[in-house]
Amino acid sequence: MPLKIKILLLSILPMMLVTSAVAWLGMNQARQLSEEEIRLFEQHLLGSKQRELENYVSLALTSIAHIVDTAGPDDAQAKSAVKQILTDMTFGDDQDGYFFVYTLEGVNLVHPTQPELVGQDLYDMQDARGNYVIRNLLERARQGGGFHRYLWQKPSKQAREEKISYAVMLPKWNWMLGTGLYLDDISREVAKIRAEVNRNIRNTFFTVLVIMSVAVVLVVLLGVAINLHENRLADSRLRLLAHRSILANVADRRRFSRELHDGINQLMVSVLYRIELAQRKLKQGDQEGLTDLDKGYQVLNEAIQEVRRISHDLRPTLLDDLGLEAALEGLLDRFTERTCIRLDLDIRLPGGRLPEDVEITVYRLVQEGLTNVERHSGAGLLRLRLWQQSGQLWLKMQDDGCGFDPEVLERFEGIGLRNMRERVELLGGEFRLASRQGQGATLLAGLSLQQAGGER
Repeated sequence: MPLKIKILLLSILPMMLVTSAVAWLGMNQARQLSEEEIRLFEQHLLGSKQRELENYVSLALTSIAHIVDTAGPDDAQAKSAVKQILTDMTFGDDQDGYFFVYTLEGVNLVHPTQPELVGQDLYDMQDARGNYVIRNLLERARQGGGFHRYLWQKPSKQAREEKISYAVMLPKWNWMLGTGLYLDDISREVAKIRAEVNRNIRNTFFTVLVIMSVAVVLVVLLGVAINLHENRLADSRLRLLAHRSILANVADRRRFSRELHDGINQLMVSVLYRIELAQRKLKQGDQEGLTDLDKGYQVLNEAIQEVRRISHDLRPTLLDDLGLEAALEGLLDRFTERTCIRLDLDIRLPGGRLPEDVEITVYRLVQEGLTNVERHSGAGLLRLRLWQQSGQLWLKMQDDGCGFDPEVLERFEGIGLRNMRERVELLGGEFRLASRQGQGATLLAGLSLQQAGGER
């Protein structure tokens, strides 16, 4: 074998082996990290549902407390009134949110979506997995309240889905009161995230293969000297690829916290305060406690709407279907409906669709900017400019609000502004924020249109 071919093979084979090993190790590590993140995400969603169930049961107990507290152990009229209240209480947009009541013997007393079960002894009822449903719920309730997962018919689908329920005891009447939420939405979200992660891992693997193939062709065509140069270049590209992969994983984790960081906790605290206030008043015989319950119910509805809004914001469909301009129009229309702030708009986008990562970044910047103006600025006018210049897309937002001290903001920058800055810097763009107290604030961001191009 000629020496030149030996040298060529000696240059090619180690590169191929090292690249393959790095790609294989990178894929395995990425898959392990993604599975761990998916598991944590699933646990977070399940924990949110458990807290939601506890709040619903607490609300139901509060709604019937004024009857139960004054009734006797055998007060048939009071029991009938409580059953009617629990039958009429629902939550959610469909028929899937309801309350149920059983005796200690497993006899159903309240079941709004399956009234044929009322009066039946379901103590030994099992689901398709052999799980004793009512027996286990009664056991959790006797222990002071707890959760149980099982299969049950979902009213909106007329099919059996996995469900988690929370049950407590009404000791005066030896009743078990509970409610539940179906978990099929968690399964869908986890499956969607897992599919997206697998797709990204495959794309990364194919990218590495393409890079390796190009490097091999260059080595064959240009010789040993150029091969050495291409090896160094390939190493640099692999390091850049690994760095971008790490940045993408960090960005995914921050995205979840960014979309959920604000609003829900304050609303839930307000609901808890209203319920506690109503409890104290009702125990003292003050019927104004019902007014506090109504207010707590309204705040709880606001919290539900906030969760839905966050869920919608995680994936703006208008941006996918109609493009950036239509998505911004919808966002600004909703902002105008919520606030009395006047808008001065000048949106001049280039023809055709922009790169996906530029579109989603601009949308998120405007979304977070509007949120900050609405909550903190006290402004009466907001000017928004969007234009293209010298291969860059520029965004400028300026309000006439109260402003802030830049030195204080630099030390105590909130998660919202930090996320805005990191989104722009991740694409290699420019981000500036200027303000003076009493003179409003100005946000300026520039994104390159030549180097952009990623997935949402």
